Amino acid sequence: MFKSLVRMVSTFFYTGYFPLIPGTAGSLAGILGYFLIKNNLLVYLFTLSTLLVLGFLVSGRTEKLIGKKDPPCVVIDEVCGMLLGLLFVPYNIKLVIIAFFIFRILDTLKPFPVGRLERLKGSLGIMTDDLVAGLYTNIILQAVVMLTSLFPPK
Repeated sequence: MFKSLVRMVSTFFYTGYFPLIPGTAGSLAGILGYFLIKNNLLVYLFTLSTLLVLGFLVSGRTEKLIGKKDPPCVVIDEVCGMLLGLLFVPYNIKLVIIAFFIFRILDTLKPFPVGRLERLKGSLGIMTDDLVAGLYTNIILQAVVMLTSLFPPK
């Protein structure tokens, strides 16, 4: 029972078992979650905080259960990274789409220090690289929002 619960949470309700591209599926699940909670900041912050705590608690355990470092089926880190990437970004469907692509690119390319963070053991290594990718995504989106408000189209 406990092992099943750990797997369900770490794979974000088994999204991580999506064939071929589980990380992308996890990112899309994060966007789906975003659409459900985007209109209520308190619910958003509570959900993100809860998922972060759960992610740190279960992702390392799933890694041990499976016997593989940062198994692809663990996608709670992508869900948290996407939610962090969209936190405090004004809603605009174009920004959500841009956020998805930026996050996936950063999660794949692993710019400094993301690649180093991934080498950490257990939950820390699984979660932190995606959280930093989400933070970088958020910074880029905030810059885009600020620049587009400074230079509106004519």
